[in-house]
Amino acid sequence: MTQPNPSLLDWKPVQRPAPVTLRGRTVTLEPLDAEKHTEALWRAASGHDELWTWLFDGPYASEPDLRSAIEEKQASTAAVFLAIVPDSSHQAEGWASFMRPESAHGVVEVGNILLTPALQRTTAATEAMYLMASHVFSTLGYRRYEWKCNAENLPSRRAAQRLGFTFEGIFRQHMVVKGRNRDTAWFSMLDHEWPARKRAFETWLDPANFDAHGRQLRSVSEIPATES
Repeated sequence: MTQPNPSLLDWKPVQRPAPVTLRGRTVTLEPLDAEKHTEALWRAASGHDELWTWLFDGPYASEPDLRSAIEEKQASTAAVFLAIVPDSSHQAEGWASFMRPESAHGVVEVGNILLTPALQRTTAATEAMYLMASHVFSTLGYRRYEWKCNAENLPSRRAAQRLGFTFEGIFRQHMVVKGRNRDTAWFSMLDHEWPARKRAFETWLDPANFDAHGRQLRSVSEIPATES
């Protein structure tokens, strides 16, 4: 009897990501808007030029310069930028984007992530990444979700693995960024892996995982994939 070929898929192209509002327990993601978000983002990022070290753009010398950059991102057809708005402040404290979508193959990347100091190492920052992954897999039906970063950016590499992405290797001299060679570390998460990743995220986000001071009892990476 002929055995089925596991590589064959009943696959149909999916929709490209579009501007969307995603609401969680501690954070809301909404389409990045220069008029609405520039002032708050300038306050959150001003004086922290180190935030732009690994990004393709910045730092910016003035609020009008940042506004112009946000206007370009808002108008971009190559990526969909979302402002990250924690419930604790109701102000934009960062952004992230869906990049390089290949809807015919069901592949998209999360990238251009800006987390200002107020947002770093917070529940809202982790939940924002969960909401974006959930949108990609559960709503849009993508097969593969990618995370790429400069291979020298160790915090980003650790974050990818903490969030459940799998390291796939390094593309040497992959691109030139700000006049420098960049080796790129590649990570991915696949559709059949998402149910287990989703359970881990939701177990982590449960209020029971935090003490009276809001400190996590276990990290996402400490929660077994089989636990619910």
